[in-house]
Amino acid sequence: MAYTKTILPENGGKNMKNDDKSKYEEALEQYDTTLNDADVQAAVKQIIEEKVPQNDTRDIKKFLFGSIELTTLSTTDTEEKVLRMVEKVNQFDREYPDIPHVAAVCVYPVFTELVANSLEVDGVQITNVCGNFPSSQARMEVKVAETQLAVADGATEIDIVMPVGKFLSDDYEGMCDDISEMKQACGNVPMKVILETGDLQSCSNIKKAALLSMYAGADYIKTSTGKEKVSATPEAAYVMCKAIKEYYDKTGIQIGFKPAGGINSVMDAIIYYTIVKEVLGEKWLTNQWFRMGTSRLANLLLSEILEKETKFF
Repeated sequence: MAYTKTILPENGGKNMKNDDKSKYEEALEQYDTTLNDADVQAAVKQIIEEKVPQNDTRDIKKFLFGSIELTTLSTTDTEEKVLRMVEKVNQFDREYPDIPHVAAVCVYPVFTELVANSLEVDGVQITNVCGNFPSSQARMEVKVAETQLAVADGATEIDIVMPVGKFLSDDYEGMCDDISEMKQACGNVPMKVILETGDLQSCSNIKKAALLSMYAGADYIKTSTGKEKVSATPEAAYVMCKAIKEYYDKTGIQIGFKPAGGINSVMDAIIYYTIVKEVLGEKWLTNQWFRMGTSRLANLLLSEILEKETKFF
């Protein structure tokens, strides 16, 4: 699939009347980023109350299973553990031909070559977290090198963390330049930018971070690493989806969405599905454009699909 980026203002990214503004700040001014957190909570509550029950179906659970990025990102990961996970993906495809396989396997770059050599299922992506995950606090040369090596080893998707510190310091240009450089390191491989929404303090900041990341080169935006105290929330998902929709309406560029961290139940997954459906529409309801970063959810969804307790993964 082809990814085309990035539509920015003319005049080399500078406004002739205000040379102090970066091209990213000018892009941000095209949107309303002043949000009221209480209004967002009320909108999400209404969606959950009115729309979620109709999506609690077996077919949607099968779709959600096919949107999972089966993930292991632990200090204790070993080659044996990663290989067992990949072998389960291979086995699942043989044993359950009527249920979609997972969308991706997500691991640290040190395991990329192992996954690439052992994964047998067509259409399952190899996702790597790169750029000094989960903090993004490293020299750019290190982050770029790690990303390029991951792609060379066989990664088909790259997840990076937005430089949260630069964003919170209002260094939007520095933040976006980092993302842009990482996108160049990815080449043609799609890149997800993790906003770490639990650290962004407000819905307004989440929307700004989402828009800036898309203008800087993100092919997907993702809520969280799962390593902070607050991970994905329905409110963060709602704001991010609103930003994706407004960006798409303005630029014609479709950006994917990935909630991750804290997706602990089937109902959590159905809520995120419902938000995507209501805010973004059917065009995003494919496992190309909607992903969920989780492993614990796989057996829970499978149990409800099969209508019996199942511990396959």
